[in-house]
Amino acid sequence: MLETKKEVHSMTEEEIKKQIEIQRNYFYTGATLPVKSRIEVLKQLKEYIVGHEKEIHDALHEDLGKSSFESYMCETGLVLSELTHMIQHIEEYAEEQDVHTPISQFAARSYKKPVPYGVVLIMSPWNYPFLLSLDPLIDALAAGNTVILKPSAYSPSTTAMIETLVRDCFEPELVSVVTGGREENTCLLNQHFDYIFFTGSQNVGKEVMAKASQFLTPVTLELGGKSPCIVDRKCNLKLAARRIVFGKFLNCGQTCVAPDYIYCDRKIKDRLVKHLIRQIRRQYSETPLQNPNYGKIINEKHFHRLCDLITSGKVSYGGASDPDTLRIEPTILDSVSFDDPVMQQEIFGPILPIITYDSMDEVIPKINSMSHPLALYIFTSRRKTARKFMEQCSFGGGCINDTLIHLATSEMGFGGFGESGMGAYHGEEGFRTFSHYKSIVNKKTWIDLSMRYQPYTPRNEKLLRKFLK
Repeated sequence: MLETKKEVHSMTEEEIKKQIEIQRNYFYTGATLPVKSRIEVLKQLKEYIVGHEKEIHDALHEDLGKSSFESYMCETGLVLSELTHMIQHIEEYAEEQDVHTPISQFAARSYKKPVPYGVVLIMSPWNYPFLLSLDPLIDALAAGNTVILKPSAYSPSTTAMIETLVRDCFEPELVSVVTGGREENTCLLNQHFDYIFFTGSQNVGKEVMAKASQFLTPVTLELGGKSPCIVDRKCNLKLAARRIVFGKFLNCGQTCVAPDYIYCDRKIKDRLVKHLIRQIRRQYSETPLQNPNYGKIINEKHFHRLCDLITSGKVSYGGASDPDTLRIEPTILDSVSFDDPVMQQEIFGPILPIITYDSMDEVIPKINSMSHPLALYIFTSRRKTARKFMEQCSFGGGCINDTLIHLATSEMGFGGFGESGMGAYHGEEGFRTFSHYKSIVNKKTWIDLSMRYQPYTPRNEKLLRKFLK
């Protein structure tokens, strides 16, 4: 079996409370408000990441078996992209925004002013431990907040790397890391924060929201769900298979927006399976368990959970596993129904069930009858069909004729909907998430309309009705 990883250093309740107090006192000095200082902080972070790329990738490889290429493509590269975007646009995002002033409020200037919330708690998961810790951190700092960052205990090497990064790049009054497991999570959630950003499972997300309600703390929840991948009979099957295999088996399927299952036309199912098998062999070789660029399952608990799901279904391809390396082959399950065990939970692993439909008319009602997914993908050459799914299905975000790539940009917000979460981040949307927009009217003193004051008169009422129509 794999060697047991060293546990990350746990923190006491007193240490956690002290860190929060230090940050709150620092925030109230106004030190985080100057935009130039925010930009400098982000530039320092970017320089550090560029200079320590190898150490970051080594940590990701130790935790998840990720290759250097995949680590850059899916973690450090995306973090650097978000940093570049924020550094270039933060001055624009932080500007006051003038709005129209009604004539009834003449003479005045009306505007919205973005201000930071204060002390923010960011709780990140283990599947993309660097990306999903640093991306919201970047957005929170760009908006002028201080941050308590809680990485996952399931990815200890990356957590240790993040702890070193934070210590080297930031003063603890601006950013500090809380390590540990459930006990530390519980302690953090019992504290008063000004905003909470959580990425993880739906069950824990419910607990986060319940705890936040005690202080009426606003939250962003980035959760998951069973993201469908619809394959229409009118599509490029070869290209669809290539892109589905990429999106599904990246990071061994441990991606919150991975296609959880294929929902395809019965008439093209057999041909689609053949293309999927060819693509698995092409992308991951005939022996994926020996492929150095293929990752591993995060721990034994999840490994055995996934193996149980494989044995409960009909394996069309793959299915082999290695408990010594915690690797599971890319696996296709055929003849699956919505009642099977593999369809009762988010898979979060390299298992791809295939469900068929006889008529496209049954697909949208079925998807909408289930919990809202974080992502939805459809492969079709029919524009009307694609538009119909994008308009009528409820989901967080998605792609037409591709998978995953909708989240790899700072130009659009990324987030869930319904059971898959609430709120969004990335780019301007991330800045807005961590900002409160004050509505302000600056009333001039050189004139004062008398119609609002008592005593009320018929003349003033007539003017009021004219102004407020």
